[in-house]
Amino acid sequence: MTPAVEGWFTTGDEPALIGTKCQSCGTISFPREATFCKNPSCFSEEFDDVELSRRGTVWSYTDAQYQPPPPYIPRSDPYEPFALAAVELPEGIVILGQVADGFGVDDLKVGNTVELVVEPLYTDETGVRTTWRWKPVAAADQESQS
Repeated sequence: MTPAVEGWFTTGDEPALIGTKCQSCGTISFPREATFCKNPSCFSEEFDDVELSRRGTVWSYTDAQYQPPPPYIPRSDPYEPFALAAVELPEGIVILGQVADGFGVDDLKVGNTVELVVEPLYTDETGVRTTWRWKPVAAADQESQS
């Protein structure tokens, strides 16, 4: 299996998104930045790669009832809607992503914990391509982590 977008996330038992941290002001960005700092008052062009937190809280969510336009590659024909979650990480940034397979908007609530997982996105002539998604954490798991 190969990431659909190289360099955006790690794989393995504990995958993580890869962001950058500005060496001057500490602003964290995702996806990785190599050109300029996202902080409008900073003019730095030097960054360090950082692995972002694997868990965050649902900030907002919705579902994609209509098939996105190309270059989106539908996983099924006919198209099956999927959920999207905007997740706030402890680093102070909000990252939008699809929700893990088997979960929809009925499984989400603002403030609930989700964790990063890597799942198949599509298969092409080179094999399975993977992407990162947000998976709701069961209430019992959230309490044991507290």
